[in-house]
Amino acid sequence: MKEKFDQLSAECSKLTTKRYSTSFSLGIRFLDKKLHDPIYAIYGFVRLADEIVDSFHDYDKQLLLDQFKKDCFEAIGNGISLNPILNSFQQTVRAYGIDHQLINQFLYSMQMDLGIQNYDQEKYKEYILGSAEVVGLMCLYVFTGGDMQTYNELKPRAMKLGAAFQKINFLRDIGADYQQLNRSYFPGVDLAQFTETDKRRIEMDIEADLCEALKGIRDLPRSSRRGVFLAYRYYQQLFEKIKLAGACNVFSTRFRISNRRKIALLFDTMLKHKLNWI
Repeated sequence: MKEKFDQLSAECSKLTTKRYSTSFSLGIRFLDKKLHDPIYAIYGFVRLADEIVDSFHDYDKQLLLDQFKKDCFEAIGNGISLNPILNSFQQTVRAYGIDHQLINQFLYSMQMDLGIQNYDQEKYKEYILGSAEVVGLMCLYVFTGGDMQTYNELKPRAMKLGAAFQKINFLRDIGADYQQLNRSYFPGVDLAQFTETDKRRIEMDIEADLCEALKGIRDLPRSSRRGVFLAYRYYQQLFEKIKLAGACNVFSTRFRISNRRKIALLFDTMLKHKLNWI
């Protein structure tokens, strides 16, 4: 009867994704149906860990994160967890043979958020690797269905896509991270005197990542290409809005894509996919 609990677990991961991210939820819906549950499972796991370090301010975050890590690897080893999010995640890890080092690297980045407040270049790269690039690689295990040759070919550009998404998030949330969490991710940037030059340098780095990432998306299997491209287009449009704003405005404005624009992106993506223009 574990099938009923497994289905409940999958539904919890799906609900978590929908509640926290409309962009990723939309992208997942445009993957082949067989990919939905495992990608929801990965996002649910990532989201829960992120909540520990970003939101649970009245609790012992270190204790919670340590317990979460312990429960995660016990779930993978045992093939079950009473935590529905971890139960659906362990199923995906075991089914697709996801490298445990990717999970460790991700959780280490969450650990970094509990300590480091200002990131130098080395720590910035390490944080991006763990918080975003390896998440893209977990998804790539699912997209390639265990074909390690294809996985290794697509790996570098999948990492670029994860990095681009995370850096856009950093730029969008730069004010909240600095003012509410006292975090400064971008190395060599004094956020107390954030300039147009600083902003443009960050944007150029993101543009380079997006360019490489798009090449990788075009090489994905068709089962995942449309959904990933839709998420890419959403972030690209968000980035374009941020680029038009002045450096001072990114601290006070919460940039988002309107529902009308999301619908337009959806239909445009469907057309490009149908015509094989992606």
